Amino acid sequence: MTTSSPVDGAAAVDTVDVLIIGAGISGVGAARYLTTEHPAKSFAIVEARDVAGGTWDLFRYPGIRSDSDLYTFGYEFKPWRDKQSIADAPHILDYLHETIDENGLTDLIRYRHKVIAAAWSSADARWLVDIDRTDTGERVQISARWIFCGSGYYDYDDGFSPDFAGRERFTGQIVHPQHWPEDLDYAGKRVVVIGSGATAVTLLPAMADDAEHITMLQRTPTYIIPLPREDALANTLKKVLGDERGYALTRQKNVAQQRLIFELCQRFPKAARRVIRRINESQLPDGFDVDKHFNPPYNPWDQRLCVVPDADLFRTIRKGKASIVTDRIDTFTENGILLESGEELESDIIVTATGLNIKVIGGIDLSVDGRPVALPDTVVYRGMMLSGVPNFALAIGYTNASWTLKIGLLCEYFCKLLGYMDAHGHDSVWAVADPDLPTRPLLDFGAGYVQRALDTLPKQGPQAPWVMSMSYYADRRLLRGDVADDNLRFAKATDRAGVAAGV
Repeated sequence: MTTSSPVDGAAAVDTVDVLIIGAGISGVGAARYLTTEHPAKSFAIVEARDVAGGTWDLFRYPGIRSDSDLYTFGYEFKPWRDKQSIADAPHILDYLHETIDENGLTDLIRYRHKVIAAAWSSADARWLVDIDRTDTGERVQISARWIFCGSGYYDYDDGFSPDFAGRERFTGQIVHPQHWPEDLDYAGKRVVVIGSGATAVTLLPAMADDAEHITMLQRTPTYIIPLPREDALANTLKKVLGDERGYALTRQKNVAQQRLIFELCQRFPKAARRVIRRINESQLPDGFDVDKHFNPPYNPWDQRLCVVPDADLFRTIRKGKASIVTDRIDTFTENGILLESGEELESDIIVTATGLNIKVIGGIDLSVDGRPVALPDTVVYRGMMLSGVPNFALAIGYTNASWTLKIGLLCEYFCKLLGYMDAHGHDSVWAVADPDLPTRPLLDFGAGYVQRALDTLPKQGPQAPWVMSMSYYADRRLLRGDVADDNLRFAKATDRAGVAAGV
């Protein structure tokens, strides 16, 4: 529910208590929590695209799937009922749309509404948000008490593609997974996929049966481990205990399992490397050069591990339908790619699975009382607020576990904070960081897409509540603890009235 009011003689401006940006997994989750915890509050969801789903609708490349289990990637409040644990995009989209329908969110989502800027007024304790209607070309405004930014942290418009020498010479087709053509015909074609991350290891088995041959060209190997597509224990628990209890128990089990594996890899990297190597050797053909193609120069979990369901990547390699080449690119040629070793990979289609570009808060221009907000000058508080920026929450999930695990905790805290402010008559809140607080990059992660963007991101501090925790258990203690602490400042309308009157 929204209301409209004229602003400075201009066209009517819609007014809401909370404006949610993004109708993906984070934004839809936040909307459900608001519906349940604060049913009297008005809110709207604005989505730049013409459909809900975020990542899971944007990416259309063959085989797209989750890289973590859906018992932890799913919402805590909605059981995952499908048999797949590592699920493909259509199943995840079905789950997301069910959440929208079951919680009456359909009419609250405004599609093709791209947020351009948001200006906070301390005098009014409100955000005035500028939005481009990409369907009509209009510029509209929404006034909101709060903004919850669930737009993720990467650029939806453009993926990352290095400037490869000789690219213009290649006579075949070059495709980035973020912009996959619906009519791409790779049947009987020679395909080279540049990259070694989750997208690349998904594309190989998904395309191999139709392509003449597919090659993954990697500069640096990645840790890759097989997991069952279906969790037999989870399916048994759901059958015996019912969907809700079985889901809850599986979720607890998998959260603990994820954390245990991460901690073991961090504490005992040499042992973890040996275990992963043995697993890889057992899945690959005899004589396969494991040292060259599956031996990353960094320790396990310094970057995200890649999961392959039912060992599909390894099975495809064993069948001879796919191969891996570890080398550096010298130049593209008319017929493919010339490597620094002198080998030429002939191809009809080159897929640049070379990563993403980070764009925190969707590139929105923020200002507070007329002063632009420079994100690198802010520090993240409790993983969801920016120092000095009132009534603004952002949702960034885990990089070492399921994204949604953290989103759920953030939404819970967000709703508790709203309740606390209502109970005490506050209408604005902001976090204040000590100017001498030591800071470091927001994401301590070695992935290229993170490293390229560090100078554009907010910072984090050395300890809670300023640290960007990647531990579900630590975050659960922090975000389910006391709502307020000495780092938060609150204000109410009566305070501003007194200042205006000279009191």
